[in-house]
Amino acid sequence: MSETLELPNGDEVSPDDVFLYNDYPYRLVWLDSETHAFELSPLYWGDSGMDIPFRDREALVDQWESDSRGLLSAEEWAGWLDDATADPRFGEEEVAELAAELPTEWEPPGSDSSSTGGLRDKLGL
Repeated sequence: MSETLELPNGDEVSPDDVFLYNDYPYRLVWLDSETHAFELSPLYWGDSGMDIPFRDREALVDQWESDSRGLLSAEEWAGWLDDATADPRFGEEEVAELAAELPTEWEPPGSDSSSTGGLRDKLGL
């Protein structure tokens, strides 16, 4: 079985990659199943019954929505996190956990990066 999957937008992802599917960060999980080849696991809610199984890539293509963008840059993930803090669907704990997992350097809006424990302290600045 292939280690990577081509998303409908052309991005190649592996189980280590985080990508935006239906406006939420997901990871790819390969399945050893007769009915499904893989599933998309939400980054925060994975293994909670919210994973989305797909029988094949064509099924994913059929369900790829306009707010599915695939791999994002660090800056795009930071912008997504900024938007998530203002979105009532996301709690503070969920956003904090997502920020820890996403491939970006990000601090919540209004945080003081010069205070103890901030990014500047971690970098020794």
